[in-house]
Amino acid sequence: MTAGEVHRRIVELYPEMIASGRMEEALALVDPEVIDHRGGADGDHYGIDAWREKWEQVLSGGSGFHDVSVVVEQNVATDDLSANVYLSRGTHTASGRRYEVRGMDMIRVRDERIVEHWAIRDAVAMRHQLQVDQ
Repeated sequence: MTAGEVHRRIVELYPEMIASGRMEEALALVDPEVIDHRGGADGDHYGIDAWREKWEQVLSGGSGFHDVSVVVEQNVATDDLSANVYLSRGTHTASGRRYEVRGMDMIRVRDERIVEHWAIRDAVAMRHQLQVDQ
């Protein structure tokens, strides 16, 4: 698979993973030594266990989401890099409030697995829509 194909597949699997809680198929696309550049206070996270923990937090009750969808609006890919501009929608499970925000992410792929990931999304808009204290 090319970088663009790996990126497309993991984006397709994300809402399914949120709905079912099963993440094995998606994690198979992630290298065990992945570096996840989350930025901000979160900083960089290393290894597939950190990636799994990130997804487990999304699935957890109090901070979980459902009815999640991700629509890729634009993709640019080279041999080993793929970048998306996407629209993400969902419902915050605890409050029932909906959100719709744009984001961007980029992955580096080696041997058909994600070895590096960068992501940004409009967290301010998301907090505002979910009525979370700024």
